Amino acid sequence: MKQWLIVLVVLGMLSMLIIGCGESGTTSNSPNTVHTQGATFVQSSITISKGSMLTLVDDDATLHIIANGSWVNGVPTPASESGAPSANNMQLSNNGSIQIGPFNTSGTYHLYCTIHHNMNLTIQVQ
Repeated sequence: MKQWLIVLVVLGMLSMLIIGCGESGTTSNSPNTVHTQGATFVQSSITISKGSMLTLVDDDATLHIIANGSWVNGVPTPASESGAPSANNMQLSNNGSIQIGPFNTSGTYHLYCTIHHNMNLTIQVQ
């Protein structure tokens, strides 16, 4: 979807009209989106529909390396969960986003950031 930005700047007797147009991404606002801020996921769990993709969005310039598994008692614990799409060593940073999936099998899956202590995400697929 196209989004228009119109800005009118008035400086004394000089005024300037700035018009911009760009594509609006739908994935960052979808219900299957989890944002990161600093060294955390904004939410610790999400429920998605079977067959869906998951989008992770970095809301700042923090580097994250996402992998299957979780932090358990302060120890990073990689895991290979049957039915989970591979996310091992996916880099997320600089206000970017990544997609993981599709999640084709119902169940509970786990992702974590290998860099940030206790940064876990649980994905419930229904």
